[in-house]
Amino acid sequence: MKRPPVFKQPIFRPGRVRHPRRPHPRLKGLSINHLLPNVLTVLALCSGLTAIRFAILERWEPAVIAIVIAAILDALDGRIARLLNGQSKFGAELDSLSDAISFGVAPAFMMYLWGLHGAGSLGWIAAMAYAVCCALRLARFNSRLGVVDLPPWAYNYFTGVPAPAGAGLVLLPMTLGFEVGPAFLGHPVVIVPWTLMIGGLMVSTLPTFSFKGARVPAQWVVPALAGVGLVAAMMVSQPWWTLSMIGLAYLATLPFSVGQFRKLQRAAELMQTEIVESAPVGTDAGEEAANPAIEPAGEASKGETPKPV
Repeated sequence: MKRPPVFKQPIFRPGRVRHPRRPHPRLKGLSINHLLPNVLTVLALCSGLTAIRFAILERWEPAVIAIVIAAILDALDGRIARLLNGQSKFGAELDSLSDAISFGVAPAFMMYLWGLHGAGSLGWIAAMAYAVCCALRLARFNSRLGVVDLPPWAYNYFTGVPAPAGAGLVLLPMTLGFEVGPAFLGHPVVIVPWTLMIGGLMVSTLPTFSFKGARVPAQWVVPALAGVGLVAAMMVSQPWWTLSMIGLAYLATLPFSVGQFRKLQRAAELMQTEIVESAPVGTDAGEEAANPAIEPAGEASKGETPKPV
């Protein structure tokens, strides 16, 4: 007697052809990691445009807050892009356009409607000059991305005042005017030269601290965190005085940044001279010391980027 098979044989219908199962298609496009920095840039752009709307309605305090929010988002998008490896050429161009509107056009529009219009055509010229200087500063920043132009010791310096800092400085008379009144600080005699000066600082070759490579010593970590909490409390209780003090403190750092830059420059030149003098004449070392290769450095992009600014 024949035993039945242990495993049941598969039954195929006659004429039926089995096709291999298709694999699930993979989704094409950009991941969330690549889109998140661009989302922050678009939000910064929307915040800058909202500041223009508040300025048209003469709601100056919400307009300044919108510019502050745009500056915070602009500071975050580049760092997040580098952390998530989401840098792209599209992001860099979008960031520059957003900075030109949020920190160039919007502050100039606000200042003109707030006080520059009292100077007539001169006030409009000052507002346009500031916006143009901001655009030129961002164009210079983009054109120098990846270009070998600064030695390594100059990596922590910007060339000129960045766009977000320039927006905060040009709005400084307005933020102070919220507390002391706009009678003096809003007079065209004060704000016309102030606006022109800030625009000139943005397109200047003045070395300014970038604070990208700033490190907090271990013994100062707790005091630094306590200071951040103090500033946050001051922003809640006295926002306009706090913003004004931050702007004045940044202005006070400009002479120190120039002095520190020149100090490092003199030290680098002295080191180069010592290397040339100590190297034997006619050797390759002497030739290399006389013509040192400059490593890539300068203003780091946001990974889209830049983010201006």
